[in-house]
Amino acid sequence: MSLIIDRGRLMLPGPTDGAAERRVPSERLHLIPEAARRSFVPWVADLPGLKLGENDLTRIAPGRPQAEGEVIEISGHVLDEFGRPVRNTLVEIWNANTWGRYTHVKDPVRERLDPNFLGFGRTMTDEAGRYRFRTIMPGSYLARPDIDRWRPAHVHVSIRGGSARLIAQMYFAGDPHLARDPMFILLGEAQPRHFGNLVGQGPRGEALYRWDIVIGGRNTAYFES
Repeated sequence: MSLIIDRGRLMLPGPTDGAAERRVPSERLHLIPEAARRSFVPWVADLPGLKLGENDLTRIAPGRPQAEGEVIEISGHVLDEFGRPVRNTLVEIWNANTWGRYTHVKDPVRERLDPNFLGFGRTMTDEAGRYRFRTIMPGSYLARPDIDRWRPAHVHVSIRGGSARLIAQMYFAGDPHLARDPMFILLGEAQPRHFGNLVGQGPRGEALYRWDIVIGGRNTAYFES
């Protein structure tokens, strides 16, 4: 069991495989003074403007070769607790490639990198709160070799609004690794709200997934601290 600490609040314990105890603080957190924050984290005063094709992760850029693996499309709405669209909001996603490796220098996984897959994309919600991405179906990866625990396929989603940033994960129903994944287990009753719903097939054979993200209220998505 492990305590989850969120901005000074001690939350209920949840099941883990022991990894959290080694990295989660045992005492309440203290807010870093604003004057000192820039020395602790990378600071970007202004995000770069969106470019054409940033919501298509299957290619490094328009016209470049397609990444290896199964192409999927994820779309849906970002909504508030009353079902109203969250408009003109930056949505970002990132995921592992088809072999389960992230394009990141600190990823310890030693599976293959795909030179045609960056694994990160951005878009803005429209007036109806809609978003849409094309990406590669992420592979599972071995997170704990000592106990043979794998992370299930998942896509990270970030929503930025005002001064806040919310991060969640979308999973795929039927993944055999879900039952042993601590992050998925901790969702509890919210688990069904984190599945991308397979709704059909696109004109190029891509699997179409629908995931509506609710911010606030009883039906909110579970956002990581």
